[in-house]
Amino acid sequence: MTRVDVVVIGGGIVGLMTAWHLAREGARVALLEAGDLGAQASGANAGSLHLQIQYPEFAKYGEGWARAYAPTLRFLEASIGMWQDLGQEVGEDLDVRLGGGIVVARDPAQMRLIEAKARIEASVGVETQILDRDALLALAPYLSDKAIGGGYCAGEGKANPLRATPAIARTAEAEGATVHCNAPVTGLAGRAGAFVVTTPQGRLQADKVVNTAGAKAAKIAAMLGMQIDIGGFPLQVTVTEPIAPLIPHLVYSAAGKLSLKQAANGGCIIGGGWSADVRSHGGLATNPVNFAGNMAMAAGVVPRLAQARTIRSWTAWVNGTPDWRPIIGEAPDIPGFYLALFPWVGFTAGPMTARVIADLVMGRAPAIDLTGISVLAD
Repeated sequence: MTRVDVVVIGGGIVGLMTAWHLAREGARVALLEAGDLGAQASGANAGSLHLQIQYPEFAKYGEGWARAYAPTLRFLEASIGMWQDLGQEVGEDLDVRLGGGIVVARDPAQMRLIEAKARIEASVGVETQILDRDALLALAPYLSDKAIGGGYCAGEGKANPLRATPAIARTAEAEGATVHCNAPVTGLAGRAGAFVVTTPQGRLQADKVVNTAGAKAAKIAAMLGMQIDIGGFPLQVTVTEPIAPLIPHLVYSAAGKLSLKQAANGGCIIGGGWSADVRSHGGLATNPVNFAGNMAMAAGVVPRLAQARTIRSWTAWVNGTPDWRPIIGEAPDIPGFYLALFPWVGFTAGPMTARVIADLVMGRAPAIDLTGISVLAD
């Protein structure tokens, strides 16, 4: 049985960065990934760096939900700040660009919701400018002339998930973390100082365990008798052929589900939470009806995209919770067992989630106060 200080379960951005931080401080760390590193949400997401309260959820759940969720924006803002320095730390350009995010409205009711959302964002220090039609089209002339206005948040942007995960993995291993791929956790038992983690590759004993397993995190927690309300949701994303520089912003639509950005190579990445199909064996496939709906939504907001050919669609399991609130911290009744789970926008939150959980594992106060953010700090 291999003996380590900390076992980190999950080889996405949060798991790899947590292992990196802990190894850099001298801890003996083993990271266990069920498949390949970054093969799920960390490597297959659309690369958006979100800071605003998401408009579809605001419209669906209302202002009460948004006020409860709003403290989380401070966490996202700090994490985006870390994204800006991350490329230098890992020695690779991660295509991090903060061009700002725009929610586009097509009718007065949508504008009123954007304005109400902006007031709640302002209560936690996140500024969203309200733009009328002329100001919006001056900022983003590529938008449809059917837009009547929108909200602009300068702190949003994008990064390249295909570059980020491998670069972080290399850095973690260089700091001394041991990474095991194709090592799903089949058993977890014990207590602080004597956890035993079982995989097909063998067993490990650890003083502490960190659960960063994303959509499979509930299954891991259940092995220790803990129930958490988090699940996996199958989503799909599409990219177009490269086109001339057109879209410097992260674009959303108040008329439906859409996230849209242009990558450094000119391809336009189109997503927004459209669901993929789950096959009988558990694998995912692009849903053609949702693909068509997503492309129509994108072309309705940016007409130039109607002339661009799509070249690839892909799918991913994304973890989510009903209230959108993170589950970050030490399990209340299981000392030594930590959860590092940021639902729905975990790519954005990844660097700060890893920093905070590493602080807690090392016995320090977290880099950011989790009160009002994590359900474990309530």
